[in-house]
Amino acid sequence: MQKALRIPRQPRAQRGMSLIEIMIVIVLIGGVLALVASRVMGGQDRANVRLAESQLTILAEKIDAYRLDTGRLPDSLDQLVNGGGQPNWLGPYAKAEELKDPWNTPIEFRRPGSNGPFELVSLGADQAAGGESVNADIRKP
Repeated sequence: MQKALRIPRQPRAQRGMSLIEIMIVIVLIGGVLALVASRVMGGQDRANVRLAESQLTILAEKIDAYRLDTGRLPDSLDQLVNGGGQPNWLGPYAKAEELKDPWNTPIEFRRPGSNGPFELVSLGADQAAGGESVNADIRKP
């Protein structure tokens, strides 16, 4: 007995995507990526503002510790690191890298402050005085 040779049928030609459909998909993917990127970048700015606020609070506590030990406020934030020859100095109270905000700008130490004996100021994301939102100055008395 001979077996008949079967010739496989050719599958139907599959219809591909048209150029317009491909362009629509690319635009949709781009929109989703833009939305995700804006959320991620905005989250980083908010995180840096909160980090700067925490950093100023901790630095203010270190200035208070310096004042308790030496009996006076430092003339500059550098004295928290090196002492400046003050008697009763028990530091270092801070590391040099702690004297910069999350945007790598030196934190300003103002003496006297607007609401107390001293004030710490971070200039914000724009690294300039004033501003709004993440560019606003951050202050701790």
